[in-house]
Amino acid sequence: MHAAARIQKATGTPSFCPTWPARLRRGAGVPHIQPLGYRAEAVASQLSGVRHLVLVGAREPVASFAYPGRPGVLTPRGTTVHRLVPDTGVDVLAALTELAEAVAPGVPAPAPVRAAPVPPADEELHTGNWAQVIGALLPQEAVVVDESITEGMDTLAPATADAPAHDVLGLAGLAIGQGLPVALGAALACPDRPVVCLQADGSALYTISALWSHARENLDITTVILNNRSYAILRAELERTGKGPIGPAATALLDLGRPDIDFTALAAGMGVPATRARTTAELAAQFAAALATPGPHLIEAVLRPV
Repeated sequence: MHAAARIQKATGTPSFCPTWPARLRRGAGVPHIQPLGYRAEAVASQLSGVRHLVLVGAREPVASFAYPGRPGVLTPRGTTVHRLVPDTGVDVLAALTELAEAVAPGVPAPAPVRAAPVPPADEELHTGNWAQVIGALLPQEAVVVDESITEGMDTLAPATADAPAHDVLGLAGLAIGQGLPVALGAALACPDRPVVCLQADGSALYTISALWSHARENLDITTVILNNRSYAILRAELERTGKGPIGPAATALLDLGRPDIDFTALAAGMGVPATRARTTAELAAQFAAALATPGPHLIEAVLRPV
């Protein structure tokens, strides 16, 4: 990332990373890199005007699903693709560093200094404000497990860009349900670091039993369930197939209400202390308290439905 930042500073060339990298260093003092958008049109906007796309240990960007009548490969037409390290086994870091030395000799990586994030005014939780609370209170050297999906794809990165330096473990391969068990693994691997799991409600149900292991191992994991009472990501994908309005049967399949799922009761039943937040002030108070108390905790953040 430092080598890429040097190249960008010297040449003005934009740099991107996958939408949800398996691991990404972020936060104050860390060179910023822009994740590619999740949706194809967002990537098209980001890559508009790019004539040469250099892949550094990366694959060519593709759509998440096969959409009818839409291309799967997202590289703009007419763009030449270059692979910096076409052979497996080549040291990507060495190659990128060598390139930085060639185009930016003596140019240091920019050290961004920006104001620390502040929590938003007290209001009902919704897509646009919950991540600001997390960014304002995120502790130094946290491991953030990001399975926020719909609620976080456009909000989490900017909200935490200036938070204390941390590592983000992303939704690799779109394997929904990985958040809670990945948080378990991160806490076992790094017992000296706080783990924050930002977990969408629908995909949490795939692996909710991981909470029992959080409690059994007494791991320092703070889980925030982003409860919008729907499989919003699946509904969005269904809409994008272009098959017309979603009927009542399909709508019911993507609804997580009737009855509403009580994540605090589920957590308590597996030995994890749990609270519920409906406003930014409640989320801030509960998140700060969970971080200050050793062991696992769960906060159910009830968001205005999308």
